[in-house]
Amino acid sequence: MKERNIIFYLMVFALVALFFIGGCGTDTAPTTEPDTDENGTEEPEAPAVSRINMGSGWVTGAYYPLAGGMSRVIHTSVDTISLTVESSGASAVNSRMIGSGDLDMAIVQNDVAFYAYNGEGAFDTPITNIRGMFILYPEPVQLVAAAGSGIDSPADLAGKRVALGPLGSGAEVNALQVLEAAGLTEDDLALAERLEAQEAADYIRDGRLDAAFYTVAVGASVIADLAVMDDIYLVNIDGDIADALIAEYPFYANLTIAGDVYSGVPEAQTVSILSMVICREDLSEDIVYEFTKAIFENLDVIHNAHSAGQFVTLESALDWMGIPIHPGAEKYFTEAGVM
Repeated sequence: MKERNIIFYLMVFALVALFFIGGCGTDTAPTTEPDTDENGTEEPEAPAVSRINMGSGWVTGAYYPLAGGMSRVIHTSVDTISLTVESSGASAVNSRMIGSGDLDMAIVQNDVAFYAYNGEGAFDTPITNIRGMFILYPEPVQLVAAAGSGIDSPADLAGKRVALGPLGSGAEVNALQVLEAAGLTEDDLALAERLEAQEAADYIRDGRLDAAFYTVAVGASVIADLAVMDDIYLVNIDGDIADALIAEYPFYANLTIAGDVYSGVPEAQTVSILSMVICREDLSEDIVYEFTKAIFENLDVIHNAHSAGQFVTLESALDWMGIPIHPGAEKYFTEAGVM
């Protein structure tokens, strides 16, 4: 009996001791010491990152690899911006997605940006929230024809099977303008197809098309690959047709495509527009400024991203933009001395 009492008192004592020890604690949560480096110096907090996206174009064109080059620049040079590149339907689609807020930035043709902002051409209503950032490079209208098609001029497209570019694309806009300058309409063609770049090339190779319009950088892989595998040539867009286009649409300019660009394809005369980067009006001034500054301080990356990248220069960054420039880009170019 005595042993039981002793055990009982020992258990009570232990419980009281535990209660006392626990009760002496504090209700204050433990504090976390700030991160310090090896010298004991407090390290600053990581900056907030703004995540933005950019619409480009076909994977086989120049927009996508150039956008990829910009993404690499931002990843390595700007710790406050994260850029995601999206393959898209190119100029007209990109302009509409800027308007809807689905894209933050995009690469487009300068003529399409002009039409979108002013509600002209394929745009029923103005897309007034787009702003220009900078010009990239010339994009010639390249009319590719199959050997033996008998097409020596855009006027010869009457009764032919022709790809006008993807539906809603800048290439489609340019193709219809060239037809108009040649005195033709889409109804004059035996067949008018809206095809993606590679699909149009496949149709020419298979004999299902006589010609296809491309508004792409000189040396575009889709045309270069077709030239290696099939007998093609570039139809001249010059003379009265070029003059009519330039008179009606001031963003066009004459351009010569050298004979050594595509395998076995002779030199050709054509007209060209310019590609450019646009963004949403409400994108912050700081983001656009830092983005633009990083690109033009790392042009070697852009020049190596695609052959068209070599034409991206500070001196030509504001050539015929055609729409209002974003304040962030304006700030950078003013500092750089080109505004």
